[in-house]
Amino acid sequence: MTQAPDIRLDGRVAIVTGAANGLGKAMAHGLARAGASVAFVDIDGAALDAAVAAVEGQPGCAPVTGIVCDITRPADCERAVAETVEKFGALHVLVNNAGKGPVHLERSALTKSLKFWEADPDVWREIIVTNVNGTFLMAHYATPHLIRSGAGRIVNITTSLPTMQRRANSPYGVSKAAIEAETLIWAKDLDGTGVTVNSLIPGGAADTEFVHDAARVALHAEGRTLLPPSVMVAPIVWLASTLSSGVTGHRFVGKLWDDALPPEQAAGNAREPSVLRAPPEGAR
Repeated sequence: MTQAPDIRLDGRVAIVTGAANGLGKAMAHGLARAGASVAFVDIDGAALDAAVAAVEGQPGCAPVTGIVCDITRPADCERAVAETVEKFGALHVLVNNAGKGPVHLERSALTKSLKFWEADPDVWREIIVTNVNGTFLMAHYATPHLIRSGAGRIVNITTSLPTMQRRANSPYGVSKAAIEAETLIWAKDLDGTGVTVNSLIPGGAADTEFVHDAARVALHAEGRTLLPPSVMVAPIVWLASTLSSGVTGHRFVGKLWDDALPPEQAAGNAREPSVLRAPPEGAR
């Protein structure tokens, strides 16, 4: 599963956070190979350099750059957006992928277990601040440029409903539920601007550093395999393109995308209802 071959993003400019590894790297590479100029943004400078070098100058790719950024710091987020616009002249797409997962909590010396009352409170807070506040900060500084472009895109990377509800999976599940709410609210806030806001998930546990040791053992015991990060490429290319104009406030599943179908049909098949279902109109 790679990307819809008939979608080109020439002239589009994108920022992908958490682009040094895992899902972020796969999506940043996919956007670059489709012709978008991409700013790879990550806190890990060494891994970031390697991720950029792997696609820089490849056939069909527009120029790319790497920007070291801590998304929990407003000044870093503002600088990352400013450097992208200065280098490429515009900004059309923001992919909010960077975050911290259960592995960070599991590996803290102060965590007794992954049950919330036995967790390291400082790491619990760090995960919320990174995932929820970091997503907000990047969108906060990027959105004026996205509005200016006339066809901006925000794509927030979240997770499945079972993951949000699974035992011993806070605060990660909590943070992703919050990002789903950010997606829906921002889509309404930006109605009429030309900027769309959607969420994208792999559709299962992906083979990245986010899958902590206990989860890998459990998956193996159940005979389940991890999804390749490449399941995110086709949908992110479509979401970044002008083909997705007017599609906002929705949720897409990477593993459900069928490259053999026309992009519009593939997108329809990959779309699922929001995990935050609104009550009937008039209900509290």
